[in-house]
Amino acid sequence: MANTPNLPTQADLLQRWGGKDIVDLPKPAAVIDRAIVRRHCERMNNTIRTLGVEFRAHVKTHKTLEIAKLQLDKESQAPKFIASTLLEIETLTRFLAGLKQAGRSPNILYGIPLVPSHITRLAELAAEIGEDSVTVMIDHPDQVQYLKGFSAKTNFPVCVFVKVDTGYHRAGLPPISLNKNGLLEKLAEAEEAGHAKLLGLYSHSSLSYGATNADEAMEYLIGEIQGCKVALNKWLPLLPTKRELIISVGATPQAISSHNLVQGDASAKAEELRALLRRPSAEQSEAQVKIELHAGNYPVLDMQQVSTHARNGAGGLEEEIAMSVVAEVCSVYNDGEREKPEALVAAGTLALGREPCAAYPGWGILSNWRQTGDAESGSSRLMVERISQEHSIISWEKAAQESIPLQVGQIVKIYPNHSCVTGAFYGFYFVIDSSLDEASKVVDIWVRGRGGEVTDPLTVTRFQ
Repeated sequence: MANTPNLPTQADLLQRWGGKDIVDLPKPAAVIDRAIVRRHCERMNNTIRTLGVEFRAHVKTHKTLEIAKLQLDKESQAPKFIASTLLEIETLTRFLAGLKQAGRSPNILYGIPLVPSHITRLAELAAEIGEDSVTVMIDHPDQVQYLKGFSAKTNFPVCVFVKVDTGYHRAGLPPISLNKNGLLEKLAEAEEAGHAKLLGLYSHSSLSYGATNADEAMEYLIGEIQGCKVALNKWLPLLPTKRELIISVGATPQAISSHNLVQGDASAKAEELRALLRRPSAEQSEAQVKIELHAGNYPVLDMQQVSTHARNGAGGLEEEIAMSVVAEVCSVYNDGEREKPEALVAAGTLALGREPCAAYPGWGILSNWRQTGDAESGSSRLMVERISQEHSIISWEKAAQESIPLQVGQIVKIYPNHSCVTGAFYGFYFVIDSSLDEASKVVDIWVRGRGGEVTDPLTVTRFQ
């Protein structure tokens, strides 16, 4: 598929903006700190290896080949990913095919219950990558009939997870209802016919976004594993027992909470989680079970994720959140024009998203980056208090009456509440690296997946 007319390629963007300071970018702009992303990914991969569990990296937050590459554990012979859309899978197809050709066994999960009209395209992508490369999710018996369309195109079965609802109620079946209308029998028949290959049970619970400390995040992870174990043990007679089945669980707070287990956390909750990960099968069960954690937001984080405090000893916003929106101050109201000091910034809903965060009442928090004053005053900090389509109002989070330490024309960095939603408004990220001497210079540009072929072959050839 040719490049979209009038859209600059990645090479064009790098030629124009590479080496520029982020104050000189067209604003509002989405910025990613590569050093923070790399640090988060390395920590996750080290934790997974130490715990002896498996990991499946979600790409829905960033939708880039570059961050997917950083999420990849170089020591893993069977790298696993999740995507929320076909466009994300298309963006990664050549990369995954390259891994397959190198002798590894990549697998990517289409992370919502099967959309029947997508089975043909999923099969075409799987044929490009290779056998056992694409997994679908099932939670209704009527979805099973479409699996044969996959094998008809590929001559190999599609991998399958059965989706378990462990309390979030977005998708999936309750553990006690996993065999809804003979779902498991139909899936067994599809496997016998060569259309499907059951990997195991999958649950995703964003309830953990409501956690406020590490123990709570670990409790959510424990509960999710236990819910899948209930389903597994209840329906074991209808499941294959001659191979290891996967219990795939998680969301970013749960996955991040696993870091505590390798950081010496000796709390009762940490010990309970350690024991569960070491022995996920019940003593009397015939099931061979392995745990797979999955998460997607963890490389970049945002205000919502850091507010869960899932990892003990985590740093401040400047150290933890890799994504920010760079915007310009267009007016300041410090002279009694309003009931309290405020400033106007040229970035609104279409630049930041309109996603709330339970931890505070605003729509984003200002970084201390290059502030002429301090973005924090005692226990207060500067936040996006009100938001409109193209602009927003900055004020103190709490009832501080000090002047807003901003000037007209000043460039600010705003940490968004939900980086998944914020990123969706941008076609690409300007990449900086805080580990370098010139920490605010653009060192790369990462184009988000837009469907069809990737925007520019440069994005692919870097990984081949």
